Amino acid sequence: QVQLVESGGGLVQAGGSLRLSCAASGSIFSINVMGWHRQAPGKQRELVATISSGGSTTYADSVKGQFTISRDNAKNTVYLQMNSLKPEDTAVYYCYAKLSGNRGYWGQGTQVTVSS
Repeated sequence: QVQLVESGGGLVQAGGSLRLSCAASGSIFSINVMGWHRQAPGKQRELVATISSGGSTTYADSVKGQFTISRDNAKNTVYLQMNSLKPEDTAVYYCYAKLSGNRGYWGQGTQVTVSS
C-alpha cells in the first residue's frame, strides 16, 4: 500500500507563486518517476511535469519557464514551484508516482485557484 499526500494548494492572485509538495509513504522500494497532472473544470486531465529518480525532467509547453519540478529522493517527495501564476493555471493538481514494476499511484489532488 502506497499513499501520496499533497499540500500547498490554495488561492493566489495572478502573478503570485505557490509551492506544491507531495510525499509518498508506505511500501516503497524505489520510485522511478514522480510528477504532477492537473484538471481544470470542463477539461481533460493534462500532464504538467515529471521528474525521474535521476533528475531528468519534462514539462508541458504551457508551463515551461514558469513551473519547476524537483524531488528529494531520500524523502520520497516531489515539489512543484509555480511562479507567475495566471488564471488559466486554475485546476486541481494531482501528484503521481510510478514505482519499480510500473505500479502507479495517485494523490487525491489539491486545488489551486488563481484570481485575476
